[in-house]
Amino acid sequence: MAIARRVPALLVVLLTVAAVTSLGPPAAGHATVTTSSVRGTDGQKYSVTNHLTAEARDRGGQRREWLLVWAGGEQDFLAVLDATKGSRTYGAVVNTATIDGLTGNEPHHMQYLWHKGQRVYAGGLMSDTVFVLDVSRLPEVRLAGVNLPADTPCGSVPDAFWVLRDGTAYGSYMGGPNVAGPCTYTNGETRVGNGFAGSPGEVVRIGPDGRTLAEAPAATAAGEDPASCLNVPALPQATCANPHGIQVREDLDRMVTSDFFEVRHLLQPNVPPGANIARDTVRIFDIGDLGAPKLLSVSKMPDGPRVEAEPAEEEPRPVMETTVTNRPEHRGAFASTMNGAIYYTPDITAAQPRWRQVFDDATAFAKAFPADPPRSGGSAGAWLQTSPDDRFLFHVVLRGGPGSTHAEAGLVYVLDIRELLRSGGDPRCSVDTLAEVTAGGAEPDCPALAGVVPIVDPTTGGPHWGAMDNFDLGRDGYYHETDDIRRLAVSNYFVAQTGLDGDHRVCLVDVGKRGQLSLDRDFRDRGQHRPCVDFDRTRWPHGARGPARPHGVLFAVADRDVR
Repeated sequence: MAIARRVPALLVVLLTVAAVTSLGPPAAGHATVTTSSVRGTDGQKYSVTNHLTAEARDRGGQRREWLLVWAGGEQDFLAVLDATKGSRTYGAVVNTATIDGLTGNEPHHMQYLWHKGQRVYAGGLMSDTVFVLDVSRLPEVRLAGVNLPADTPCGSVPDAFWVLRDGTAYGSYMGGPNVAGPCTYTNGETRVGNGFAGSPGEVVRIGPDGRTLAEAPAATAAGEDPASCLNVPALPQATCANPHGIQVREDLDRMVTSDFFEVRHLLQPNVPPGANIARDTVRIFDIGDLGAPKLLSVSKMPDGPRVEAEPAEEEPRPVMETTVTNRPEHRGAFASTMNGAIYYTPDITAAQPRWRQVFDDATAFAKAFPADPPRSGGSAGAWLQTSPDDRFLFHVVLRGGPGSTHAEAGLVYVLDIRELLRSGGDPRCSVDTLAEVTAGGAEPDCPALAGVVPIVDPTTGGPHWGAMDNFDLGRDGYYHETDDIRRLAVSNYFVAQTGLDGDHRVCLVDVGKRGQLSLDRDFRDRGQHRPCVDFDRTRWPHGARGPARPHGVLFAVADRDVR
């Protein structure tokens, strides 16, 4: 089918690169090339080709850790970077696993955390395609499956993924059905949608071979408030169901998703007026039957104490990310918005979860820029993740709000959330005064700012996505998973067509024992003094293909090197 190989014209990304470096490894002729292929449900063959440099092959007796970067350019690819502390090739791009025959995917997110034995689920935002990658033999990557637009007729625009214990994954699909009109999901229910990249979105369960195992509705059958949930064109039942963030607690049989935008209006110049095209809702599903997620609740995030000149910059909208707690004694979850607010509910198993604002990005900006802190309205907060031990909450902020003196300065910050979680099912923390916006919550159980580091990006974008390094090199010479997070990866790119681009660098941030943060200045391109790895380069292992846009990031280790 043509739809599997053609990106809709409405969503083609036009990107102008102002400056390109000549960094990079030798041309493709000096790389070892291997290819793996699968056949899609359309009968076509899809391939991934590795271009392994000499640095990839030279282990030097040392087991290595890798940073995977899902990037888009003239040819889309998964870059494999040496992320081994102390390695002589630290920061080097040792392999580019190119996607053959399907361009313009706009590579977006993968899963939030990788565990040994898992495959990597990498979504193409614009192509409505998910690539399932086998990374067991890193730095080599093999294609294990492909999920095409026709495989998910009730949803489009895949965003993020959560891999389950059985190796399957849930994916959040922000957009509506491929074709406007009624669509019937795996469970037999039907919803009416307004088409590709519209509403309502859905949740999809995908197998490790790329097959669609289930499509589940994210929209309620009865619909939602049309005054709060703008759909263009209008739907018979209004909905805010455009899931972006997705996280799971299998032990609690719960999945949490955050609604973002009727995304096609974000990707074209004539955005409908008003704030209500951006969503302010979080959804919780029962996943006791993994093949049939059941929507249990839809919660609107409450407004905060700030009064913004633009209604679209009020705290509750749009809810980009959510993250769950991890330890058995905790049942809570967090959600963050692009307008600077972080919300918390203590119990995702409750019939009607109660969410409250517990932090504002303005507090972190005030710490980083005490003389003239940027605004948090319009700050475009993004990646949000709890540490596996439930001690820290990590957050990435793209920029200062419009009109701020330091608008070009994004942030990575970390909150100590232990007191909040100790409050159990009845937390006191609530950011409900202007003083708490810039000074942090007044109640004793409010999250405490433990560390902050600016990421300066002079472009229209900045830091957007991140990943935790959940591996540690043991005394036995092998890597082991750890709950003690000491390093983060951050990518400086959003989506160019929205007007929020980025300088296309990938940075590493060190995390101290108490949560203090510092930029890893050793992780950089060879011969450069500027920290971070620049994707605006002319040469790659797969040839002189020019600049690329890095988005999803993920730490991983070859199966043979992790115990």
